[in-house]
Amino acid sequence: MEKQNDTCEIFCFNEEKVERLRSEVSVTDGLATVFKALGDDTRIKIVYALSRDELCVCDVASIIGSTVAAASHHLRFLKNVGLAKHRRQGKMMFYSLNDACVNTIIEAALKHYRHNSAK
Repeated sequence: MEKQNDTCEIFCFNEEKVERLRSEVSVTDGLATVFKALGDDTRIKIVYALSRDELCVCDVASIIGSTVAAASHHLRFLKNVGLAKHRRQGKMMFYSLNDACVNTIIEAALKHYRHNSAK
């Protein structure tokens, strides 16, 4: 059985493309933090739920089947990376997505996942 080689057999590169793209890729600096936040199953469930409605910490805890402390920890993390925002109403703390862009990321990821799952 022949081993498949998925690399170039010689090293040569397109200098023009490399120079152009080397500087362009810097726009992604910091973006891994967003995907790290979304890379946790519990947090992605929270973000999905928040994409549907504003929720208090107790709602989130009930949805994900966790303690209020654990839900609060995840929500604080999402807020700190800029994916969620919160507001206090009396003794309640409500969370929502920070902007529509987060919802767009979730919808695009779901579409991609469903597309690849159907194959």
